Formats: sequence, C-alpha cells, structure tokens
Amino acid sequence: MFRRLFRFGLFMIVLGLGAFVGLLTYIKTLEPPPLQVTQTSVFYGANDEVIGKNHNGKNQLWVPFEQIAPAVIDATIAIEDRKFFKHHGFDYMRIAGTIIANIKSGSKSQGASTITMQYARNLFLHHEKTWERKINEALYALRLEMNYSKKDIIEGYLNTIYYGHGAYGIEAASLHYFHKHANELTLAEAAMLAGIPKGPTYYSPLVDFERAKDRQEIILDAMVETGALKPAQAREAKVEKLVFRSKQEDKLVSIAPYFQDAVKKQLIEHYKLDEELMEQGGLHIYTTLDVDMQKEAEKWIEAEIDKSSELQTSLIAIDPRSGDVKALIGGRDYMESSFNRAIDARRAPGSTFKPFLYYAALENGFTPTSTLVSEKTTFTFDDGNSSYSPSNFGHKYANDFITLLQAMAYSDNIYAVKTHMFLGNEQLVNTAKKVGIESPLEEIPSLALGTKPVTMLEMVKGYSAFANGGYRVTPRFIRKVVDLEGNVLVEEEPERTLVLDPRLAFVLTDMMSAMFEPQLNDYTSVTGQSIAHLIKRPLAGKSGSTAMDSWMIGYAPQLVTGVWTGYDKEKTMNSSTEGLYAKRIWANFMEGALANELKLSFQVPGGVVGVTIDAKTGMLANDTCPTQRLTYFVAGSEPTVSCTEHEATEENMEVERQQHEKEKFLERFIRWFRP
Repeated sequence: MFRRLFRFGLFMIVLGLGAFVGLLTYIKTLEPPPLQVTQTSVFYGANDEVIGKNHNGKNQLWVPFEQIAPAVIDATIAIEDRKFFKHHGFDYMRIAGTIIANIKSGSKSQGASTITMQYARNLFLHHEKTWERKINEALYALRLEMNYSKKDIIEGYLNTIYYGHGAYGIEAASLHYFHKHANELTLAEAAMLAGIPKGPTYYSPLVDFERAKDRQEIILDAMVETGALKPAQAREAKVEKLVFRSKQEDKLVSIAPYFQDAVKKQLIEHYKLDEELMEQGGLHIYTTLDVDMQKEAEKWIEAEIDKSSELQTSLIAIDPRSGDVKALIGGRDYMESSFNRAIDARRAPGSTFKPFLYYAALENGFTPTSTLVSEKTTFTFDDGNSSYSPSNFGHKYANDFITLLQAMAYSDNIYAVKTHMFLGNEQLVNTAKKVGIESPLEEIPSLALGTKPVTMLEMVKGYSAFANGGYRVTPRFIRKVVDLEGNVLVEEEPERTLVLDPRLAFVLTDMMSAMFEPQLNDYTSVTGQSIAHLIKRPLAGKSGSTAMDSWMIGYAPQLVTGVWTGYDKEKTMNSSTEGLYAKRIWANFMEGALANELKLSFQVPGGVVGVTIDAKTGMLANDTCPTQRLTYFVAGSEPTVSCTEHEATEENMEVERQQHEKEKFLERFIRWFRP
C-alpha cells in the first residue's frame, strides 16, 4: 500500500514537473509580450515650456530607467517586493502564506503579487480579485521574466503604476505632487511616493498627510532592513519638510487651445500621423507658441471687448522673419465654441486688402505722390453692362486731387477703385496670390475694397512679405515631433521665398505707417487716429471694415499681428463702438508683446531715397509748407519740383497790400461820420 502511494506520488511529481517544463517551453516559443501602454502626448511652447497635454484623463509620462532616482527604485522594492532581483516572477513563500490566509478568511483579500505580476496586470489584465485573473497574471509574469531583463521590468512597472489624482507612472506622479522630474526626487519624496500605490486615495498626502507620512516612515524603515539605507539616513529623511505642488500649479496646463488644435490638425492632415498615436502615443510636440505673447493677446481681448457682448474675435501673431506663429486666438471662449476663427473662418477683409492693390500700383509706376481725384464716382465695367458706386466712410470726399500716401492714410475708397480699374483687375489678384492668399478671388471692381472672403491666417501671411522685405513665408506651428524612443518624426525649418521687390515693400511700409500720423488730417482723418496715442514704436498697418466685420492688421520688423472682430451670425456691427475693438486690441497687444524688445526701425534698402514733401500736394516741401513729411521713394521716382501753393508771391503780396489800404480808408471814413 505504501509503495503504491509512493509510486503514485512520484508519478504525480514527475507529471507536474513535466507539465511545468512543457509550460515553460510553450511560453518561451511565444512572442515577447508587448510593453506598449497608453501615454500622454505633451505640447511644448517656443521656450520648451509645457503648454498642454493629450491624455483623456490618464496622465502618463514614460521615462527610462536611468532617469528615475535610485531612491525610488530602492523604496519600491523594499515595500513591494524585496526578493525582486532574486525570483523569476514569483515569491513562493508569499504565495503560500497568502493562500492559507485567504482560505482561513474565506475571501481573496490578501495579495502576494510580485512587482513582475503587478506589471503584468497593469499591461494586460483587469484588477478584479479572482483566481482566474491570478492565474493569468502568473502566466504573463512568466512571459515577462523569460523575455525581459529585471531592469526593463522595474522600469515598466514604475512607468505604469497608478499614483492617484490621474497620475500614472513615476514621472507624472513626481510632477503632480512635487513639481519636479523623477530623477530629481529626494529620498524623503521617493519614500512618500512609493507608499501611494497600495491605496492611491487612502495614502495620498494631498488627502491625508498624517496617514501618508506614517506609511512613508514604514517604507524608510523597510529600506534600512533591506540594507538600502543606514539608520541615520532614514532618520534624516523622516524629518525632511516636504513641499507639495500648490493647487494653482496642480491645475492642468492648457494654454492656447485653438493653437493646439491647429497643431493637431496639421500633424494629422499634412503629416499623416495616426490620430491614435497623436492622442495616446506619448509624443513630444515642440511648437512655436510664445507663451508670454499668448497671454498678452488673451489679456487685451478680455479687457477691450464688452463681456456681455456676443461679439467674436480672432488674432494671429507671426514672426515675419521665420513664419513662426507666436500667438493665436480663435474665439473668446474655447469651451463654448472650439471653431477656430483665425484659421477656418472666411470673412471679407475690407480695406485691409488695399496694401496688396497699392503694391501692384507701385510695381506699375505709381509713387506715394501719384494723384487721383477723390469724388463721388460711379464705375462701369463688363463692357458697360454693369456699374459700381462705392462711397467713402462718412461720405467724405476731397473733391480734389489726393496723393497715394493720403489715400492709404485716409483709406479713400474712390482712389482705390480708380487705381484698381486703371491697373486692370488681374493685377490685384496676382499680387495677392503671390504673397500667399489662397482663397478664391474674382477680378471685379469691388475686390479693391476687400469684398471676397479670406482667412486671417492668409492675411497675416500676406502682410509678412511687406514686413520682412519681400519674402513670402510659410506659417510654422511645429518645430519638431519626437516619439517615445527619441526618434524625430517631424521637423520643420522656416520656409521663405522672395516674391516682392524689397524697395517697393519698404515704400509701401512707409505709406502704411501714415495711418498713425494725425498731422496728415485733411478732408477726413487718418484711420489710426484713435490709437495713435497708444503707439510708441515704429509700426505700419491697415484697418478695414464691412457692415459685419472689423479688421486691423499691422506690423513691426519682428512681429505681424492681425485682429478681427465680428459676429458669427450675420449681424451688423456698431461702427462707433464695436468697430474700435480690433484697433485697440491690436495696438495694445503690439506694445505689450514687444515691450521687452528693441524698438527697431524698418531698414531702408538700397535703391530707396527719402525726401521731405508737402503732404497735401506731394511736391518737395519748403519752409512755408504747414505739413511736411519725410517720405520714401524708389530712387529716381522722387519729386523734383518744390511746392508753391503756400508761398507768398509778389503779386499776391501787392493784392493783399491794396486790400489792407481799402480797409484802412473805409475805417477812417466811418470814423469821420461818427458823432
């Protein structure tokens, strides 16, 4: 009987060993289990500061083993799995103890999972306490141990374990609790974080500091027991004051959401990046956004627009030298409307379209002193079958000749349409396309006044060519995109192409600065009079309006900014109040955004000369001219005749002397008859 039992027992042992060997052999033939986990993609600004994250509520940042503080590893092993570097995925003594405890209690409340088993659960399984899950956990743990090193496993575990408050992994936890990276943690901080995974809410120091502190001290003592620390080191760590991240810092960083949407759209549509990779692939996306400029833009939009108004807005600021998009606002409230009005909305630009027309005029022989009559005019076109009767703002006309410089400063519509018709309608279309306008345009008289819809991005891109000396730039949102392994998936360099004559671009810029010069006021006012007092540096620009839109686009040598205000639905704006918002936002933003920058002047290119002219006649000024202006011309096209309108000629002086004599005689005659 005893022999039979012995043989049966031996047979079962051999059978068990055989089955175990067979299991190991089978597991070895399987592919290594994938270690990919959902991770947070991070957006960085121009100075590499975090501006936003994509994580769908699960904040997970992966860092390699070498970028984790050694104290974190020692503390985790001391409290979670002291035999981690000795076992092959299982701690048999702990498992046996747990089975006995669970049988006695009639539950599965006790756990004996090693770090490898917990990592397997984080990767592949749910967290329900069932025997089936435990068996699968053990099988996956075997696969991990047979295919990966201990270093890989502890790295993966520390990057996937949950630390509470939405933070998955030691890097996300370090940033969340202490506002520092995982390799910067002190011993005391490492021990505090190592205690959280057992009960992420229960042991969170932000929920109950005393309870978390008690567990931290238990972990420090455990580290002494494992030999990772000396008692003196543990005592020192126990008294270290912990400084946690403030509630303000704890808020999810999300700067410029409209800008971030534009970046995502470009990566998916232009670079064909998989949307799931974008959302969950742990990408590092380095952008061109200037955080300080973005905040400045948001500040002035909030300050200027009536909070009770339904008026919408958009703003784009670009560095004209590189095309880098420095600030972008697509609406007043992203949570209410994520529609990006800066990029996707097409609106009539009004008179902000005129600089493209006047560049074409300069290219075809006009100069700043070229004159046309400003008067009520009806234009016929289409072989006389159609007519067009534009009007000036406020129906104000010079009823006389005015110069191109004045037409720009006053935004005279009659001068613009006359120029457009004289040049031929195709000239304006060609120039607009040359600098980057891609929206459909029609060769019609009213195009001179900006009647065809375009996007803000196109307009700011177009003005960049005036600001940088003639180069068309490609707006750049993204500097580079790097994946988890450090591979560069996308890298953009600035793109610019010379499309305009630098001399004419400068002459145009000089004329566009005249809108801020109230001394030029004549039959009407310069269009920038209301904001001239806000401007403290060399700027050029052009405003524009329609019944439903208000625009202001302008630039310094290092920044081009466009602002639009209007209603999403077709609704007429109040020009006397709402029509001023765009200009004021633009002027205040330009001054604030460039407050710490040099006050650069626009550089005069070769082949350009400056002469002082009489602003009214466009002739060379003399001492008698009341309004004089230094104005630039392509060399050889400057005026050569001096103004005589304000000179007192001998004939005029004689007439005036005779008139005075008549007045004196009459006065003596009247006095003779007085009593």
